[in-house]
Amino acid sequence: MAEKISSFVRERADALLPLVRFDRSTYDEYGVRRGLRNPDGTGVMAGLTRLGNVRGYYIQDSERVAAPGKLTYRGVDLGELARGFLSEGRPGYEETAYLLLFGELPDEKSLEEFCGILAEYRDLPPGFTEDMILAAPSRNVMNKLSRSILALYSYDPEPETSSGDMVPELKRALRLIARVPVIAASAYAAKRHYFGGESLHLRRSMPELRLAENFLHLTRGGAYTPEEARLLDLCLVLHAEHGGGNNSTFVCRAVSSSGSDIYSAAAAAVGALKGPKHGGANESAEDMLEYIGRAAGDRTDDEALKRCLSKILRMEAGSGDGKIYGMGHAIYTLSDPRAALLKETARAIAEKKGMSGELELIEAVERLTPEVFSASGHTPKTLCANVDLYSGFVYKMLGIPRDLYAPLFAVARMASLCAHRIEELWGDGWGRGRIIRPAYKAIAPEKKYVPMRERGEFAVKTL
Repeated sequence: MAEKISSFVRERADALLPLVRFDRSTYDEYGVRRGLRNPDGTGVMAGLTRLGNVRGYYIQDSERVAAPGKLTYRGVDLGELARGFLSEGRPGYEETAYLLLFGELPDEKSLEEFCGILAEYRDLPPGFTEDMILAAPSRNVMNKLSRSILALYSYDPEPETSSGDMVPELKRALRLIARVPVIAASAYAAKRHYFGGESLHLRRSMPELRLAENFLHLTRGGAYTPEEARLLDLCLVLHAEHGGGNNSTFVCRAVSSSGSDIYSAAAAAVGALKGPKHGGANESAEDMLEYIGRAAGDRTDDEALKRCLSKILRMEAGSGDGKIYGMGHAIYTLSDPRAALLKETARAIAEKKGMSGELELIEAVERLTPEVFSASGHTPKTLCANVDLYSGFVYKMLGIPRDLYAPLFAVARMASLCAHRIEELWGDGWGRGRIIRPAYKAIAPEKKYVPMRERGEFAVKTL
């Protein structure tokens, strides 16, 4: 029967394929902005936000002009924010989350109270770990994280956003920010146990630890250094926000615009982050770098490295999709400020761990890719390294397994997702917001209904 089912589905998949494909010229004919992108690569304007501002170019005489990358959170430059808390010797993720949620940097008392609330909210509901994580483990931690966030609805006595009062919604947001790291760590422990044959280690959160430290405690016990905790904390800050148009944030806003609950919106956003073109891009970058390191032989040989990169572009090597992961960005042109901060901070740890060679390979890929891209006959484009080229390497240095790369992205982005949801719901007055509903041009020809007795036997057809 299984073979019969496979044959049935395969035949119809072959018939369906030409029906779901559209020529690029057809998009142009109807003025469709594929991927919600304008012809010049800029995003179609879909809303307003006071949260994040991503800049990588400016418009002059109707043309895009490349510029150094700049990212601001609530108007605060990311570089200034990061160097501020690093120079003052404290973790920065909590004050970043506070800034994103409430619009201002916290004073010392407000930050202490905020951290205390997050610590109070970390514990998962009674029976949640056993019933929702251990009883149905998943081979993919992001899948388990998305399902678990959705399941939190059932443990919330008032899960719906049913009035104009923002206070209950903010409390739900704070619980999500606090609990998502715990869920991710527990889901990974379950995966290791049930699918990897490892012992099951579930540790309790420690209220005195900040979020990054607590995550390392949950996944590694006490086997981490303060320097490693600071680097992970920086990673979380750098991934915390990236404007309203990135895929997962837009998904969160779209679901929220329908009036659905915070758990549905956050779970959908995590589902978007799971994709290899989004939250999983640093895993793809790590796979690519491993291939280049093996295939090139001598990592200091620029010509060998360029040959590897050319093969990747020609879809003859790597993932086979022609992408050099970690290079290029929809907005950044000359530089990605997140990548620059990460590279700057990671160098000292790379030297201590004897991983400077790997860092040099990454820097070589960053340096050589624009040249290879141009020589391969691609459309001229200003290319810079994006954060994904370096974040996977940093997680690797921290001993974080790949199964947790994308979940850490979700952990970092949760405060921003909640803030964008609140902006979507309250942005033009509670209850008056419009559901997000872009148009799709229907181009299928009209057909008459054919009675059953007049239908021919199934056959694969082409357009």
